Amino acid sequence: MVVAAAAVVVVVVVVEVVVVEVVVVVVVVVVVVVVVEVVEVVVEVVVVVVVVLVVVVVVVVVVVVEVVVVVVVVSSK
Repeated sequence: MVVAAAAVVVVVVVVEVVVVEVVVVVVVVVVVVVVVEVVEVVVEVVVVVVVVLVVVVVVVVVVVVEVVVVVVVVSSK
C-alpha cells in the first residue's frame, strides 16, 4: 500500500515536471516569435526612414545645384 502510494506520488511529480517544462518551452517559443515580429517591424521602419532620408538628400542636392546654376547664369550676364 505504501509502495503504491509512493509510486502515485512519483508519477504525479513527474507529470507535473513535464507539464511545467512544456509550458516553459511554449512560453519561450511565443517570446521568440514576438521578438522576431518586432525585429521585422523595426527593420521595415528603418528601411522606410533611410529611403525617405535618401530622397530628401537627393532633392536638397538637386535644388542646391539648380540654385547655383541660376546664380552663375545670372551673375555672368
